[in-house]
Amino acid sequence: MKPFDELVEIFAAVRSRDRMRALFEELFTPKEIETLALRWQLLKDLHAGRPQRWIASRHKISLCKITRGSKVLKNESSIIKQVLDKRSKGKPDSGLSPDRKTKS
Repeated sequence: MKPFDELVEIFAAVRSRDRMRALFEELFTPKEIETLALRWQLLKDLHAGRPQRWIASRHKISLCKITRGSKVLKNESSIIKQVLDKRSKGKPDSGLSPDRKTKS
C-alpha cells in the first residue's frame, strides 16, 4: 500500500477528537498544523462569501492559494464544500455523501 493511502486509512480509523489531535501533533510540525489551519480558515472565509482580496490581506497570503480554494468550493462534489455547507446549516459533519472514487 502506498504511504498516502496508509495515512488516509489511519485518519479514517481515528474516531476520537482527542486522538486525532494527538495524531496530528505527532505527525505534523507546528508550522504544518498552522498551514493546514490557515488553509481551512481561507476555505471558510471563501464559503462565507468574503472577497479574495480581503482574505489575502487579512491572512497575509497570496491570491494563488485563495484561487485554489475557490476552485475546490466551485466543485459541487467537493467534500470540503459538503462539510462547509452542512456546517453553515448547523448540521454535524458526519454522514457526508458516500465515498467517491479518487485517483491513486
